[in-house]
Amino acid sequence: MTIDINIVEEGEELAKPSQAPMTGAVSAAPGRRRGKRPKLLFLRNSKAVAGLVILAFFFLIAIIGPWIAPYDPSARSEDVLQPPSWEHWFGTTHLGQDVFSQILVGTRGVIVVGFVAGILATAIGVVIGVTAGYVGGLGDESLSVLANVFLVIPQLPLIIIIAGQLPSVGGVTVAVVIAITGWAWGARVLRAQTLSLRRRDFVEAARSNGESTWRIITAEILPNLTAIIASGFVGTVAFAVLSLITLSFIGIGDTGEWNWGTVLYQAQSQLALQRGAWWWFVPAGLCIALLGMSLTLINFGIDEFVNPRLRSTAQNARSLRKRGIRPRIGFTPVVREAKEDRA
Repeated sequence: MTIDINIVEEGEELAKPSQAPMTGAVSAAPGRRRGKRPKLLFLRNSKAVAGLVILAFFFLIAIIGPWIAPYDPSARSEDVLQPPSWEHWFGTTHLGQDVFSQILVGTRGVIVVGFVAGILATAIGVVIGVTAGYVGGLGDESLSVLANVFLVIPQLPLIIIIAGQLPSVGGVTVAVVIAITGWAWGARVLRAQTLSLRRRDFVEAARSNGESTWRIITAEILPNLTAIIASGFVGTVAFAVLSLITLSFIGIGDTGEWNWGTVLYQAQSQLALQRGAWWWFVPAGLCIALLGMSLTLINFGIDEFVNPRLRSTAQNARSLRKRGIRPRIGFTPVVREAKEDRA
């Protein structure tokens, strides 16, 4: 005789034992026989999907923005400080420049600088962090000291100092400066993870089989660090975007190269808030907030994808809501209900 194992919810009766012949094993639920692919699990995360959709929208604007801009962002007109209208969707500046066109054209600079800096900083961090963690010894100590030096130095003041000393500061130059100063945190995290992976059984087995160091790192260690690398990349992109906007807002760099920070710099220097020209700085601020929110949601999705406890908690909460059961958080309501039932 086999016993059917069911999850008993509040208000349901216990299942009766079945009279089927003994099979020697308990059959699993049909929906749990095969595990879902990791990629599908990540795409089923609502936070990650929402972040990717918003980020894809900004990518699209970065590609087609200069082509669909209704006006030249630097062109002047007689419509000075006009509020939003059908002719100028985001209003105009003190020189009659169209703010909507400036936002569209400036999106490309923000996306390019953010992702170029993120790619370069992540590459530097992966090389230094994984090398230090796997090699160990004097090499580990030397690379760790170098990373600690960059961690101690405040990044944003260092970026301002370096960018201020350069003869010309364009978007690519700012991205390189941000990458050079922003790799240390990711390298430190990857070093710690590599230290824990290099003594695992599968790495030791590959080493005993005579595999080369390059193949062990690329085929055995790096695949297990993919989620951490992706999370660090997303965080670096967010930091690079904020650094670019900060540099443009304080006037460091080419003010003729449009991005969202340049729009805010022009609005601040011409006292847009005191003039009541809210349309001059609010759209750029909302774009910055939306892009930051999208990167944060993607990072949250990666965290839930990496951490099984977070992933299982979110999936259980969704399944309970679908069945009309309100998930309970904490132990106090359960204790109180138990006392009431005993009374």
